[in-house]
Amino acid sequence: MLVPFLIMLREGLEAALIVGIVAGYLSRSGRGDWMPAVWIGIFLAVALALFTGAGLQLASAEFPQRTQELFESGVGFVAVIILTSMVLWMRRAARSLKAELQGSIDAALSGSRGKGLALVGLVFFAVAREGLESVFFLLAIFQQSPGASGPLGALLGLFVSALLGYGIYIGGVRLDLGRFFRWTGVFILFVAAGLLAGALRHLHEAGLWNHLQTVAFDLSPVLPTDGLVGSVLSGLFGYMADPTIGELLAYVAYLVVTLPLFLKPATPRPAAGPSMLRRAGNVR
Repeated sequence: MLVPFLIMLREGLEAALIVGIVAGYLSRSGRGDWMPAVWIGIFLAVALALFTGAGLQLASAEFPQRTQELFESGVGFVAVIILTSMVLWMRRAARSLKAELQGSIDAALSGSRGKGLALVGLVFFAVAREGLESVFFLLAIFQQSPGASGPLGALLGLFVSALLGYGIYIGGVRLDLGRFFRWTGVFILFVAAGLLAGALRHLHEAGLWNHLQTVAFDLSPVLPTDGLVGSVLSGLFGYMADPTIGELLAYVAYLVVTLPLFLKPATPRPAAGPSMLRRAGNVR
């Protein structure tokens, strides 16, 4: 329950911040009458995410065993790619996100025709990206940890993120977003490492990966995955009591590559010198 909650808390808060930036800018610039277009874009994006998730889940239920394993492996790999790109993108784009969104709104509403459709499309694509990301890695998590607690945790995370987003929008909630996204980003990278190892196991069960299948160690007698601590570690960090060498290598190699990329300080943009100012503003 905790993993879907934290993931949806982060994803929902990202979407809420995007909507809050758009709504706030429309209100401050005297264009609040365009808010219905924002709500239409949000509704269409949520509908797309829900229909995509339901369609994939219903389709996978009809698969034979081998195809089911292949499907779960594919969803796991896609979820790892999406999680990694999302975390690294947010690290780079967080500082310029507000300015880019405001520029996109000005561009969407500057034309003489199709302003409403342009604004709907802007909000739709911004929110749909977060929704489709959530669909793929929630599917991957639910497949590895079936039960009702996962969907409940996801709904709770989405509800809390909506409350936080609204609180930030009206100014009543102060949240260190930089620290929040940094620590949840580290957590998500560990989740992605566990999903990668699990996808490799599904690939082996489908008969397509039979290398490095020697068990690296077996902690089942000491820390089984069906025990309290083992289940928590499995849900949070993808812990396996008896990982194979291939799964262990995939887990460690992923973190060795992604954690330094995520944690290294962001490279500051060079200051605009006189020559740059002359080129940008024709200043002599």
